[in-house]
Amino acid sequence: MIEKAIFAALASAVLFAAPAHAAGDAAAGEKVFAQCKACHENEKGVNKIGPTLKGVVGRKAASVEGFKYSAAMTKKGEEGVVWDEATLTAYLPNPKAYVPGTKMAFAGLKKPEDVANVIAYLAAHP
Repeated sequence: MIEKAIFAALASAVLFAAPAHAAGDAAAGEKVFAQCKACHENEKGVNKIGPTLKGVVGRKAASVEGFKYSAAMTKKGEEGVVWDEATLTAYLPNPKAYVPGTKMAFAGLKKPEDVANVIAYLAAHP
């Protein structure tokens, strides 16, 4: 009986720990976002080499007014890609693999926790 209780407690801990990690840490994500600032801002209407990332979570790909996207990214937008947690999680580790032909030169975020944290930061600052 005690073994079942211990197993149940451990299983619950694992189940509840996973979503907390997946949600990321916005404060840590702000530090990760420093890597993005060479090309992106998180201010409305401020495009640099890359488009503004203000409001990117939930936004359709290639939809920032006035920014000239690559043909490959424009096609993603036409296909209906929306930058949600799942698509950003797939894109940020290797942008060129997710969107072959993108103008984005950044190699990607290699640590899954950096990806989760920067998404949390962007989601917290819509």
